[in-house]
Amino acid sequence: MIQPFSIHVSDAELQAIYFRVANYPWHEMPDDGGWEYGTNLDYMKEFTHYWVNRFDWREQESNLNAFPQFKAQVKGVEMHFIHEIGSGDNPTPLLISHGWPGSIAEFTKIIEPLAHPERFGGKVADAFTVVAPSLPGFGYSQRPPRPWGPRAMADSFNTLMRDVLGYEKYLAQGGDWGGAIASWLGFDHPQYCKAIHINILTMRHPHGPQNEQERNWENQFYLDQVSENGYRTQQGTKPQTLSYAMHDSPVGVAAWILEKFNSWSDTLGDEIESAHSKDELLTNIMIYITTRTFNSASWIYYGRNEEGGRFLSDKDERVEVPTGCALFPKELLAWPPKSYVDRLYNVQQWSEFSSGGHFAAMEEPDALVKDLRQFANRIGIRNLVNMQN
Repeated sequence: MIQPFSIHVSDAELQAIYFRVANYPWHEMPDDGGWEYGTNLDYMKEFTHYWVNRFDWREQESNLNAFPQFKAQVKGVEMHFIHEIGSGDNPTPLLISHGWPGSIAEFTKIIEPLAHPERFGGKVADAFTVVAPSLPGFGYSQRPPRPWGPRAMADSFNTLMRDVLGYEKYLAQGGDWGGAIASWLGFDHPQYCKAIHINILTMRHPHGPQNEQERNWENQFYLDQVSENGYRTQQGTKPQTLSYAMHDSPVGVAAWILEKFNSWSDTLGDEIESAHSKDELLTNIMIYITTRTFNSASWIYYGRNEEGGRFLSDKDERVEVPTGCALFPKELLAWPPKSYVDRLYNVQQWSEFSSGGHFAAMEEPDALVKDLRQFANRIGIRNLVNMQN
């Protein structure tokens, strides 16, 4: 049964969080450390001062509650999701999935333009009905009984779309883990998920690069990831150990997440706020803290390892449903040459942008919406979702 849901954090809980933030026992780092050693100390002090003295959670809570939200049992897990019905008589069902360290707060700039394009100078005929779940174990969705990887989450999202909401055909979009979830939806459930649009490539070919250009990309990719692998290794092997510290420290959670938003976004130098405002950053962080889901959100890394990692198939199979690829230049996982991607997906649209990074829905919402709309029109998505099996 689907139940309406709204977000509400008690005053007592907010006061307890702010007390911990205000009384954090600051320690030292090298004066010239910048962000080189991790989240910058000077910025954290400025950030936490704003958090305690100026940040208005109630305003952000109200902004999130402006979207229609619900909960329903899906595969034994109470799933939270936004369900924005699109304009017109025939809006296309669209599932959008976030990742880590994100949340449904990533989508506040794109849901309304996708669902109601006529309000932004577009056509009603381009409207989507947007379904945006919190990943199992993230935010307002219940944690699964043990770590689920993106393939298991994709299966649960397909059940949400079909059996709970009644959408027999739909389009899926995602970045970060959402890109992996969309990939598994297209691979495992092509009779229902009729097309996917991704702004990250998380999957890999089991036989590796096939030419010099692809080999050069792979070599550079691994070099680029050396300084980024620490969190991934920890969360993919011993997430429980990390959780003890994080549950006890709102500042710790914030620092862990802020470092990624700084490293993975298209910022001007190390000016994180050239890409994201403090309010945007804090809203996302507060979702993790107030729901106490930092631990269970990290399980997805462990779950993917158990599912077999990044390989779709060891038989040279690929995602055969139409696929749109949106390449933003500061993406954490640099895209390989198109020849590599073509062996993994049935690529029908390949878009390269001049700005933007990992959190595309937050950094470049207009570009992402436009690209998704163009992809849907290119492949004739309304015909795909309305056709019979």
